[in-house]
Amino acid sequence: MQKMCLGIESTAHTFGVGIVTFSGEILANVKSTFQTEKGGMIPIEVANHHEKVKQTIFDKALKEANCTIKDISLIAVAVAPGLSPCLFVGLNFAKQIAKENNLPIVGINHSIAHLTIGNLVCKINDPVYLYVSGPNTQVIAKSGNKFRVFGETVDVGLGNMLDKFAREIGLGFPGGPKIEQLAKKGKNYIELPYSVKGMDVSFAGMLTKALRSKAEKEDLCFSLQETSFAMLAEVAERALAHTGKKELLLIGGVAANKRLGKMLDEMCKARGANFFAVPLEYSGDQGVMAAWQGILQYKAGERTDIAKLDIRPYERTDEVDVIWSS
Repeated sequence: MQKMCLGIESTAHTFGVGIVTFSGEILANVKSTFQTEKGGMIPIEVANHHEKVKQTIFDKALKEANCTIKDISLIAVAVAPGLSPCLFVGLNFAKQIAKENNLPIVGINHSIAHLTIGNLVCKINDPVYLYVSGPNTQVIAKSGNKFRVFGETVDVGLGNMLDKFAREIGLGFPGGPKIEQLAKKGKNYIELPYSVKGMDVSFAGMLTKALRSKAEKEDLCFSLQETSFAMLAEVAERALAHTGKKELLLIGGVAANKRLGKMLDEMCKARGANFFAVPLEYSGDQGVMAAWQGILQYKAGERTDIAKLDIRPYERTDEVDVIWSS
């Protein structure tokens, strides 16, 4: 039987467990996401959700992979970046499993794992990444032994901006998918601040103006998407031109948005590049990406003292040494 890694994700709203073979075959992907009808994420409430579901998600993952914990060779857990109460749930659970079963454990960076799972499932190696999730909006490309951030939001991440707008107009959490559906009904474009500063973007002014507008919410959802997505297409195109790379990979939870994917695909075709978007199942947070990143680090020789493994809530993508090849 092939070696397998069990990965645990708990950095924010999702608790997930994934099981992946060392050769990259995905055997299980089980998760539970904290949701509300009104309001947003309160970290301790999200952590309580993770505590309640962790054992069930773990058991379901083993069943889906048709294996037992005795078949697992490695535990990987996302320890950075994220909400501290949520990170601790995953870390403590991973340590418990590793100790009880005498398994090696590797701590991984959640943001880096979004990049590498994209490489695996899209079968590409060295693209420009457009990483768009709740708190993250970054244009990234590998340079040397680091992932370099070529541009990013200077205030709020696009996902969080959309979630906050949705929360303020009573749509609940998560708001992005609900905004996407409402935007399809929008007919009138409402002018909103288009803020691109070099390679960086800003969404705060756009959010403020949208919340103050008296326009129909369908038109505002449509306008928020069209304006913010056009900004992302601009900086992504500039990164492709600067790096000379011919592939653009959209990753992170907002990668599920079909309108964003269409705009980026059109931009890439116009400049002779290829566009890829991580499939819906792997675009949001899940344990599969933790498992695959753990495998990459372990195969590259990384070994971790379980007693010293701790969370790193503020670790950036460009602070991680890339010791593996994927």
